[in-house]
Amino acid sequence: MEEDYESVLLVIRECFVYRIPPRTAARGYRAAEWGDLGSSFLWKGRLRVISKGQTCKVVLEDSNTGELFALCPYDPASNSVEPVLDSSRYFVLKIEHEGRHAFIGMGFQERSDAFDFNVALQDFTK
Repeated sequence: MEEDYESVLLVIRECFVYRIPPRTAARGYRAAEWGDLGSSFLWKGRLRVISKGQTCKVVLEDSNTGELFALCPYDPASNSVEPVLDSSRYFVLKIEHEGRHAFIGMGFQERSDAFDFNVALQDFTK
């Protein structure tokens, strides 16, 4: 059956994860509120977007070992992946683990990586 196979929609070699403050307004998050984006990142590693049947997930993993750092089940109908208001390179991910969830900031050094990330999620949605 075709739905038993995972498809890797995107691999980005380097992304950055940030601890973010709680949302202060209903309109959204701002990357400028996360501190010095060049040095205050919590983690750095590889990002993969993987689809399987009708599900999609954003996987953050160690670039060398492949060890899982965080998993974000992607749901286009919810706020699982949300762009920030003040930059095209940063997003907020809703990560989940054992029934619990948290919001983290995630960003790319290059705009082209952010564009490819958006396209991969849109391609899954189609």
